[in-house]
Amino acid sequence: MQTLKDVAVGKTVSVVKLHGEGAVKRRIMDMGITKGTQVFVRKVAPLGDPVEVTVRGYELSLRKADAQMIEVQ
Repeated sequence: MQTLKDVAVGKTVSVVKLHGEGAVKRRIMDMGITKGTQVFVRKVAPLGDPVEVTVRGYELSLRKADAQMIEVQ
C-alpha cells in the first residue's frame, strides 16, 4: 500500500482509497480528494511536513498525517 506521503516530488498518482474516519475523512473529501482523483505532488518541505499537491487545478498543502491517510497508486 502506497500513501500520498510516500510519493516522490514530480509524480502524478491516482487516489485509490481514503482511510480515517468521521470529520478527518470528510475534511479531506471536502478539499476535493476523492477516489479516482489525480494528484500531482509539487513540493515537500525540508522536514517533510507539509506536502504541497495540485488537485483539480488548485494547489493544496497537506500535513504528513493527512497525506498518510490517502492510499494512491
